[in-house]
Amino acid sequence: MTSSTTSANVPAQQARNQPVALQALTFLDEGQEVTVGRADTDSYAVLPAEGASLLRQLGQGLTPDEAAGWYERTYGERVDIDDFLDGLGELGFLRAPDEAAHPAPPVRWGQLGRMVFSPVGGACLAAVLIASALAMRRSPELVPSYHDLFFTHYMTILELVMFLGQFPLLLLHEAAHALAGRRLGLRTRLSVGRRMYYIVFLTAMDGLVAVPRRKRYLPMLAGMLADLSVLAVLVLVADATRRTDGALSPASSVALAIAYVLVTVLGCVDLQGTARAVLRDRLRRALRRPAPPDQHASPHPRDLAVARWYSWLLLAGWTASIAILITGVIPLTGLVLLTVVDRFGSSGTHSAAALADSIVFVLLNVGQPVILVALVLRERRLRSHPGTLGS
Repeated sequence: MTSSTTSANVPAQQARNQPVALQALTFLDEGQEVTVGRADTDSYAVLPAEGASLLRQLGQGLTPDEAAGWYERTYGERVDIDDFLDGLGELGFLRAPDEAAHPAPPVRWGQLGRMVFSPVGGACLAAVLIASALAMRRSPELVPSYHDLFFTHYMTILELVMFLGQFPLLLLHEAAHALAGRRLGLRTRLSVGRRMYYIVFLTAMDGLVAVPRRKRYLPMLAGMLADLSVLAVLVLVADATRRTDGALSPASSVALAIAYVLVTVLGCVDLQGTARAVLRDRLRRALRRPAPPDQHASPHPRDLAVARWYSWLLLAGWTASIAILITGVIPLTGLVLLTVVDRFGSSGTHSAAALADSIVFVLLNVGQPVILVALVLRERRLRSHPGTLGS
């Protein structure tokens, strides 16, 4: 897995009899490969172990000629030191002699991340999950279901609860990823994108490739842990706000409706470029179509190895999303639209409040497809003109 960014201008031709000035670099040894990068710009590369050793020799003050000689004596083969230096320059690993090295600045919210994802935080999560599971076992009506969405006859209220509940939960899911990354000192970033027909928030954690493998799991699972904690809290809120006779109160109904939204919508798939490429290649071979000309760099072998099995999970996720769309989203949307159309078609039998509710509902739903189309057009512009738009 690699990631690179453009860095400061450095002369392409380095003097081979003078030491090379390097930026502040991090090294993560993983057997035959070493991940090297700049944490301040999130520029990373996976080098063979001998290439990383050559880079370390340059960092210790050897001139390019001296480092090339050391490499030949150590590994018994010659190295194109000029090509190696050009690669370092493209990655932004070189700096001018009079330029100061740029160490990674401290990230904000790191202390908060260490507090949230601590043993105490884990114990609190476990307690909430156990309490919510006991509540649902004691009262099965607390288990979120499809019927919880229709807690009101007013479509506008239903839409606002869905909207106001869905997007903050999506943001919280991705913010948990970002916060868990900040806990490790990574420069995580949040942006807006889409996953199939969902508008979602996205977290960039490029620096995760330079983190030891055992420390990567928590940042990757943090979103799911946040989802579970919110789901458990909503169930407990619904239980605590019930009427004295045990029936669900309006507050209980809203909490369960949001919980159902969390169960169904936050299950969308995080698409990976390599896995998509593997699926496209399988489809091309199945249709016996010729391979397209290579327009991009080949994926790293580790990414390709993981993508061979992950692509099937990706396909399963797409299938599940489409199934939810067909069996849940479309019927639900149809039912709601039929209700709205019926109100417009028989305006004389419905109150002014019901008609106003339907009008506002239609206006709210027009904006969401417009946002989705805008995101699709933005993605196309980014692919056609990379680097012209920020994320």
